[in-house]
Amino acid sequence: MSAVAPQFMFDFGSPNAFLSHEAIPAIEKRIGAKFDYVPVLLGGIFKATNNKSPAETLAGIKNKREFHAIETERFIKRFGVRPYAWNPFFPVNTLNLMRAAVAAQMEGVLAKYVDAAFHHMWVEPKKMDDPEIALAALASSGLDAKRLLARAGEADVKAKLIENTQNAVERGAFGSPTFFVGNEMFFGKEQLRDVEDLMLGK
Repeated sequence: MSAVAPQFMFDFGSPNAFLSHEAIPAIEKRIGAKFDYVPVLLGGIFKATNNKSPAETLAGIKNKREFHAIETERFIKRFGVRPYAWNPFFPVNTLNLMRAAVAAQMEGVLAKYVDAAFHHMWVEPKKMDDPEIALAALASSGLDAKRLLARAGEADVKAKLIENTQNAVERGAFGSPTFFVGNEMFFGKEQLRDVEDLMLGK
């Protein structure tokens, strides 16, 4: 079993990152280790790597979107997670949400914040790039939303999100969800199985 904690590079704008987040608790029990959640800005990763979202890359390609839907169903069944509800406001600009994730990490409430933000993006979807909607949604989940969203605008928080994002790209990331076990990179929710196998020494 690996002594290195697996890292999860995530952005709330990715439904596949949401599904990964749903699957992770059971994996943590099996491997006996906690995932280290690292907030990154998916838009920044896309810009740095000239990548595009699946919504764009799948557009107009026969059979590919359909296969992705099948693959998602398999994942949901395999890991016993709930499916996401499509966010009608997609794409949602997640810059402030991700900065607030860094703020939540600094304040020691990251786990609670991540649960809440994913919930309001992909369980009860809302227009989370509207500041008032985000404030109300996060507050309804028992967070000090005003404090976190104010903190999100501070220089050290902004700098940390940029640093996380650049670091992810330098290590090989081109999207989310991305996982690292040491220097081994895994991309996409389907590779969580491989993360688990590596952690278990298989």
